[in-house]
Amino acid sequence: MVDGACWPTWPFSQSEFYQGVNALNYSGKVIGACDNMTPQHKKGAQQSLAPFSVTTDRFSFKEGDEIIVRLLAGSTPFTGFMLQAREVGGSSPLGSFTVTSGEAQLLTCNGLPNSAVSHTSNSPKSSIQGIWRAPTSGNLNSIQFSASFVKDYSTFWVGVRSSPVTYNIAAAPPANSTSVTSTVSNSSTGCGSTTVCFSQPLNCDPGVNPDCYFLSAMTSPGDTAIKLEMTGPSDGYIAIGFSDDQRMGNDDIYICGRDSGGLIQLQHAFSTGRKIPEILPLGNVSDVKSSVNNSIISCSFTTRNPISTQRSGGSSSLYYLMIVHGPSNNGIISIHTGTFISDTKVDISSPQVVTSEKEPPIIKAHGSLMLIAWMTTGSLGMIIARYLKGVAKGKHYFGKDVWFLVHVFLMTLTVAATIIAFILAFSEVGGWSGGAHPVLGCIVMILALFQPIGAMFRCGPQHHWRFIFNWSHALNAVAIKGLAVAAIFTGLSYFSTSEDSWLLKVMGGFVGWEATMYILLEFHMRWKMELVLLVLFFLGNIAFLVALLVGIGSS
Repeated sequence: MVDGACWPTWPFSQSEFYQGVNALNYSGKVIGACDNMTPQHKKGAQQSLAPFSVTTDRFSFKEGDEIIVRLLAGSTPFTGFMLQAREVGGSSPLGSFTVTSGEAQLLTCNGLPNSAVSHTSNSPKSSIQGIWRAPTSGNLNSIQFSASFVKDYSTFWVGVRSSPVTYNIAAAPPANSTSVTSTVSNSSTGCGSTTVCFSQPLNCDPGVNPDCYFLSAMTSPGDTAIKLEMTGPSDGYIAIGFSDDQRMGNDDIYICGRDSGGLIQLQHAFSTGRKIPEILPLGNVSDVKSSVNNSIISCSFTTRNPISTQRSGGSSSLYYLMIVHGPSNNGIISIHTGTFISDTKVDISSPQVVTSEKEPPIIKAHGSLMLIAWMTTGSLGMIIARYLKGVAKGKHYFGKDVWFLVHVFLMTLTVAATIIAFILAFSEVGGWSGGAHPVLGCIVMILALFQPIGAMFRCGPQHHWRFIFNWSHALNAVAIKGLAVAAIFTGLSYFSTSEDSWLLKVMGGFVGWEATMYILLEFHMRWKMELVLLVLFFLGNIAFLVALLVGIGSS
């Protein structure tokens, strides 16, 4: 008999035996596993890194304290589990739990009521929460929460542990509470002399500039511990990563973000490509402090986990540093909205100030082509079609008006440059990168293709429906121009890393310049004045274009 459940009487078949075992496992009444926490399945436990983690809301405790414990799944849910609190290095359960979810139940292990938590069914689970209460007396020591996770009957992990929770008579408040804001004091002091610092904008000080994204790493000679600090503005999370290359994928990551309750928690993760990183056990991490203040999220901690990218290991290796930030939903991070990557590999044991990655040449070519297309050829083509039809009146080549041939030539160059720039960007990024810029770019690309296609099927100049083409062609051109300007603004934000954002200011000046020239051209002037304005328009656009191209080249 196990917890009131009778085993089948002999004789019975092997299949009936395993059906009985499965029924007990699915019910979670597994007190037979209290000591070794190993499911009584036919298979052995997995030796690989578990895709699940155990987290706590505090890292120190005293008698009678309550600690919130969470069992979290990454991309793979678990069906069964068992959770206990034990002294570090111990094998007996300690303290007592309470649960509020119907997916969890309390067990009596080694005669201690409510000393373990298990599942109630084999339904898929992504998270389980329990509250552990420390004993009120006795010789207490530091503890760890240990869990077993079952993915399916033949796939399970044993001994997945939380970070140690230190016994301290004067225990600190929960580490992910906003009340510890004053304990996270990120500063650029020591950058280059005692610590490795990486920031965006370059050399910004988070103690002075709240919009500063900042990462620092400090090591001690002869010690494997790395003290890491990160801070930056975000509504969801900020994260730091260590990578073998300058692309997402195979990166060791620490995430500092809001959980489902809005508090700040630290998570360890590993990215496997362009998808949500796999959450790992926090591992050998201590001294965790976190805070959020006016959407500025900060975390500091000490880790003795080896940095692993599955291609290299050991804290002495060289890595590219990454800072990313983005939104989150109920504690689950979403695709990042900003990424900063060091331009060289870094030895984090060697204090230095790290500079940010420059944009790849292909992305610079993409931006340059878009600027040329929509600041010169496109703008001139539209100006000629709108205002200069009468300048070369009566002059024809190949049976067409000169203004028309120039307009078609310039707009063909514009569409061709847009197509090439579009292809370059997607070939470099390798997919959809999120944000407003690619959305605007795709719309511009689609509408730009409509223009020549529609023109190919237009009716004759004297046709009574010709006005429909004229208006639709003109309105589509205005829409393309407006969206292209918006796309350029959002695109320049990727290159504009200086605190004064001068690239965006130059683009704003260009918009004002073009608007002024359009207003002047709307006045009915003699054609000689129109030519003067056309030359002035061209020279002004070239000046703004050169300034922006120089900015992109030096970004």
